[in-house]
Amino acid sequence: MEKWILLGLAPVFLALIIWEALYWRRRQPENYSLKDVASNAVLALMHQASDAIAWTVVTGLFYLVYQYRVFDLPPASVWTIAALFVAQDFFYYWFHRASHRIRWMWASHVTHHSSERLNFSTAFRQSLTYPISGMWLFWLPLAWLGFDPTHIIAVVAINLAFQFFVHTQAVGKLGWLEYVFNTPSHHRVHHARNPKYIDRNYAGVLIIWDKLFGTYVDEDPAVPCEYGIIGQIHSHNPITLTFHEWIAMFRDAARVGGLRGALGQLFCPPERADSHRRRQAAS
Repeated sequence: MEKWILLGLAPVFLALIIWEALYWRRRQPENYSLKDVASNAVLALMHQASDAIAWTVVTGLFYLVYQYRVFDLPPASVWTIAALFVAQDFFYYWFHRASHRIRWMWASHVTHHSSERLNFSTAFRQSLTYPISGMWLFWLPLAWLGFDPTHIIAVVAINLAFQFFVHTQAVGKLGWLEYVFNTPSHHRVHHARNPKYIDRNYAGVLIIWDKLFGTYVDEDPAVPCEYGIIGQIHSHNPITLTFHEWIAMFRDAARVGGLRGALGQLFCPPERADSHRRRQAAS
């Protein structure tokens, strides 16, 4: 179901990418690059293929967990769907936060952040390795709580579809919506690598989670966003963009020696691994 929802919205996504590219062509043409867009498109196709396979494999696990659900929630109820929307967004926040703070998960998510541009096409810049890093694990509690697995998959797709619209520099602040929802302004902060902004604003749809859990930062006009990652990968090759951090991570794990050190490299925060690598290079 996730695939069909996203495919159904594909004409909208493509139309907005074309509009935005034309908009910036007259103002800041450097905001779009044909190589960057092509790379994003290939990454999106690779991601969709792996995601389809992953859901085929893990859907049975969701139904298994659902058999041991805590609550018998009426699946067709408006209140059930509303509760599922909020609960899924809550778990998305923690998935997204973990994807920045645990290197095993960052190895997948870094692909999305690796572009030095931010535009609608950047939303397509995804990794095929998300199933390996464990994205689907964060939705299992929803089945245990009593939400129908089919509805869970649909709400995940809707959440991801919403996030397409926040990947833009062409939209300014949106008034009162900024207090409740994730907006382009909030998400520009999230994609920035400035020290003030890095690892902030993890929201999917609702920005309230960042405000509740201390990860919110407002976009500051005095600090323009610089996009990309620390240790930028200057490549448009989808294979390089997908696997560069996995390769570096396993190389670091093998280099440190010992099980504890290796596990530390696999599951430490990404910046700790970078610091360790710099210390080794200096010694």
